[in-house]
Amino acid sequence: MSLINIFRNDAFSEIELTTQVERLPHLPSMLGDMNLFTPNPIRTTALAVEERDGVLNIVPMSQRGQPTNEERTTERRRMRYFDVPRIFDGDTIHSHELQNIREFGQETVFMQVQAEVARRLSGPTGLLATLDYTEEFQRLAAVQGLLLDADGSVWYNWFDEFGFAEPDEVAFNLAAQAQGTLRPIINQLVRSMARSSKGAFTTSTSVVALCGDAFYDQFTNHVDVVRTFTNWSDAADLRGGGAFKTFPFADVEWVNYRGSDDNTSIKIPDDKVKFFPKGAPGVFEKAMAPGESFEWINTPGKERYVVPIFDRDRNSWWRQEAYEYPLFICKRPEVLRTGRAEA
Repeated sequence: MSLINIFRNDAFSEIELTTQVERLPHLPSMLGDMNLFTPNPIRTTALAVEERDGVLNIVPMSQRGQPTNEERTTERRRMRYFDVPRIFDGDTIHSHELQNIREFGQETVFMQVQAEVARRLSGPTGLLATLDYTEEFQRLAAVQGLLLDADGSVWYNWFDEFGFAEPDEVAFNLAAQAQGTLRPIINQLVRSMARSSKGAFTTSTSVVALCGDAFYDQFTNHVDVVRTFTNWSDAADLRGGGAFKTFPFADVEWVNYRGSDDNTSIKIPDDKVKFFPKGAPGVFEKAMAPGESFEWINTPGKERYVVPIFDRDRNSWWRQEAYEYPLFICKRPEVLRTGRAEA
């Protein structure tokens, strides 16, 4: 089989490449591993979200035989539609890159080309790694009530879309080192989140706090935290910094969030902390729309699609493109909170 005809093999077809992607392990990421987002494969290019206001009222007492004029009021229902965006990346293999591939040892030409295609697709800096990186960026935006583009521009502000005013930032005066001040602030914050949830908080729901570097350093060295963990096995390391660690305090999971290595693209601002619920049904969702090829029209959306493209005119290159159509949505933005370390 000639080198260029290798790419006509069924192993490099759109359906086969997409199926292979589904068998590849997802690269680890903190927010992804939390399983916050309920996967929702949809058959259309837009997600429909139905909102219904459920309010419980205290029913007044009455005497037996008294007329019953009170009736249950049916909740108001609203439907909203959100277009699902597309993200993709591509890589082209040119004929000159395969020029010196030879059949040697026990490796065939087909196996060598297939390994190179797999490296460019699923290697550490391959197409799928780029999509994984983008997904973490989108998850971090969603737990803050936003859908952001790569340049930071806002596609959706979930507070605005669902008609909620974003709560004011909670101030943590960590520099004052005032004993007994942290728990009341944290307890009040968690109570406000639970009361805003209208039933989304269950007995298994917990609160996660993603901390910027400066906030985390001040927080872990606050007198209340140090006293709590005096006899904890990791207390010395915690007081010494504990970069990128996670620990519980006041029934909240505090995380020194590790974003991108450039400390810019994916990060929590240094003096901020972002609170969101974990194990709260209906708060976060990942809609997955179908691909754009004929093979996938009106089918339930998949995690990823890989599309091969041939140079039909000159037969000098072969291209693979990795697509996905995700919408990371926060359907209950009223439960989200932000804190900051006061100077």
